[in-house]
Amino acid sequence: MATPRHDDEIERALVIAAHPDDADFGAGATISRWTSHGIAVTELYLTRGEQGGRPDADTEAMPRIREREQRAAAHLRGVEDVRFLEGYRDGWLVPEFELVRRIVEVIRDVRPQRVLCQSPERNYDRLQASHPDHLAAGESALRAIYPAAENPFAWPELALPFWHVGEIWLMAHPTPDHVVDVTDTFDRKVAALHAHESQTSHRDDLEDFLNQWAARLATAHGLPEGRRAEAFKVITLN
Repeated sequence: MATPRHDDEIERALVIAAHPDDADFGAGATISRWTSHGIAVTELYLTRGEQGGRPDADTEAMPRIREREQRAAAHLRGVEDVRFLEGYRDGWLVPEFELVRRIVEVIRDVRPQRVLCQSPERNYDRLQASHPDHLAAGESALRAIYPAAENPFAWPELALPFWHVGEIWLMAHPTPDHVVDVTDTFDRKVAALHAHESQTSHRDDLEDFLNQWAARLATAHGLPEGRRAEAFKVITLN
């Protein structure tokens, strides 16, 4: 099992995701643990998730709705620094150089010791978690973390000091190796996902679904009965 640094050793963390609600589903309770331990968390969303509405949704209003919902959800988890990139369309993400440069800019600005992002590896057992935008977001984030953000010769025109990220946490990886007991903050994950009304208000089973999912993860990783968990692939960078 991976052994990341203790939360008390981390001052700043950056979350990078393709769409609003991605981080809430994949790591909402873990992020809540981090903020409760005093970690300053910044969240970066690469699109506004405008293709995420139901068939009768107001597509023109959807980007504004989803940004508002994400800011409300993040607030419930103790996160106030929520950023969105401009110019990237939901469903059209690819790991191209301009996207990597813009993520590098955020990394050098935030200077996180830990980055949480989506796995660039497809998980065939959880195909919905491996949306093509998620894979592109994960690949772009990894390229930005290493080597670009820590390479002083990569995009010096950003006029920001290069930065070395010490840990990468991947959501929805096919072979997670680190489990977080999130029982004490699980209610904040549930509340955050309810804040995504355009995506979850039709799901009467949402809380049961989340509980069953988290309970299965806890059992699979050896936690006692009644606990809830989120699981990640953790990569440490020296």
